[in-house]
Amino acid sequence: MELSFTQGRWNYEKWGGFDPISSNNAKPPGVELWAVFDVPQDQVDASWRNLTHTLSGLFCASINFLESSTMYSAPQWSFRPATGNIRYGMLPREAVCTENLTPWLKLLPCRDKAGISALMDRPSIYRSFYHSQRLHLISNKSGPEGMNPGIVLEQVLTVVLQPNSQRTGMTFSGEKNVQPSWSLSSIFGRKVSGKCVLAKSSNVYLQLERALVAKLKKNKNKGADNIASEGFWSETGFELSVRPDRVFEEENNSHRKDSSVLFEFSVDKYSDSQPFDLGLTWKFPVIWSCKPAPLHASRFLMGSGNERGAIAILLKSADLHDASLGTCSSSDGYKFRVDVFQVVPWYVKVYYHTLQLYVNGQPKAVGDVIEKIHVSPSKDKISPGVMEMVLQFPCDVKSAVLTLEFDKGFLHIDEYPPDANQGFDIPSAAISFPNFYTSLFFPGNGSVDKSPVLMKFQEKNPVLSYTEVLLVPLTTPDFSMPYNVITITCTVFALYFGSLLNVLRRRVNEEERLLKSKAGKTTRLSRLLSKLSAKLRRKPQETPETPSNSSSFISSKLLLKIFLVAVLAVAWQYYFE
Repeated sequence: MELSFTQGRWNYEKWGGFDPISSNNAKPPGVELWAVFDVPQDQVDASWRNLTHTLSGLFCASINFLESSTMYSAPQWSFRPATGNIRYGMLPREAVCTENLTPWLKLLPCRDKAGISALMDRPSIYRSFYHSQRLHLISNKSGPEGMNPGIVLEQVLTVVLQPNSQRTGMTFSGEKNVQPSWSLSSIFGRKVSGKCVLAKSSNVYLQLERALVAKLKKNKNKGADNIASEGFWSETGFELSVRPDRVFEEENNSHRKDSSVLFEFSVDKYSDSQPFDLGLTWKFPVIWSCKPAPLHASRFLMGSGNERGAIAILLKSADLHDASLGTCSSSDGYKFRVDVFQVVPWYVKVYYHTLQLYVNGQPKAVGDVIEKIHVSPSKDKISPGVMEMVLQFPCDVKSAVLTLEFDKGFLHIDEYPPDANQGFDIPSAAISFPNFYTSLFFPGNGSVDKSPVLMKFQEKNPVLSYTEVLLVPLTTPDFSMPYNVITITCTVFALYFGSLLNVLRRRVNEEERLLKSKAGKTTRLSRLLSKLSAKLRRKPQETPETPSNSSSFISSKLLLKIFLVAVLAVAWQYYFE
């Protein structure tokens, strides 16, 4: 099982794609989960649902959304050597934050309190260009290489950080691609105060790739025999702040004249009083970039409008002759293999029979390029569309384009996400190159226990790249219409019930009672004056008229108002029905 949380996209052109770190640890944006189940076929989907709910609660994420059959697929051959009942799912829009990193750190023996994990400063990690936390579980039944049978847990955090010089805008001679000087305290804001007490060993490795070693040799006119010699880290174009404990030079590299160099620093001897703070200072500007993959893969959309479109996958050649490991020769008619794995949501209805291929700008027949293909068309609200292809290209290929047409479906209003106007994501496609392997062999210099990092570098894994996540705009309804209906309905009901309650609670003789109470409060002097004036004018005293006529008029007026409101309410309800 493998689970990854990724923020940002790996830049294969600048950060490399032909080395074990980028090929194994560069993941697509969002959440990626795949697992192989050792259960009967009819129990695989139920086990997958249980797994997604468990991981969702453990890592405080929305992984439980992958339980739906519309969100995962069952690849046939795209995840070799993993065989069996495999399930694969992605959530491209899943946000990654500290609430996902904290459970991941809790799985470490000392969390982030001691050892190398103490460098994991949250602000430094989350303002980086790219970061990906990966969790890999392997069931080790036979116990190879001296390992006891059980479950092997592997945790990897891949981060592309911003050096201090780039944060402050300081570079050599205004060059953007110049390698900056750095230190652990400058990029992480922390130092290492020794190893975790539960760890068997704790080491920091610094690798100089082949191209960088060749450039340093060229600048300093050093021979190949000085690569791993004493003083190499201080006499060349850079200087290390800490003396390395061991220096490894890559072996079995006959196809190249230069080999990569690996420095090992043990943090066992450091403490709080003398923390470990590795730093590298360049003595002169060095412009260098990592080796890219044999073919740079990118994906984009074609067409316009909210009805139809097309998906295009572009493969552009890199420096293939240097990356081919001496196995690809166009003169012998040899072809190298490219595997494509793509999952499309069900509401993007792909027409797989419209597949077209262009090699070096020229259209090619599907049978001339595709060795085998497996297509699983999508089913509405049941399963996504899956396409797996094995392509064979000549060694001198410069570019290749694959296009597929599609229609955009319609969703029920309850199926739209809260930010539907932003668009819908199509997960990244996986492009692998089985003929090209990323493995580095560094001798152990007679050491009995070889480092797990060195053993990981020796694994022969094919080069793997991920394309961009596509954003597809779909036709969205007017989400404000329910709000308008609710508003006007509530207004009508408020007027109706307000008038009804006003009529029901009003007292009809309230005005007469108020007049009588007001008259009763008249002073005795006013009554005497009125009697005296009546006697002087020799007229009887006038009595106030009874408001019976006015009361009857008011009552009829209220009844008419109630009748009109009731008629209006009945008409309104009949209109909406």
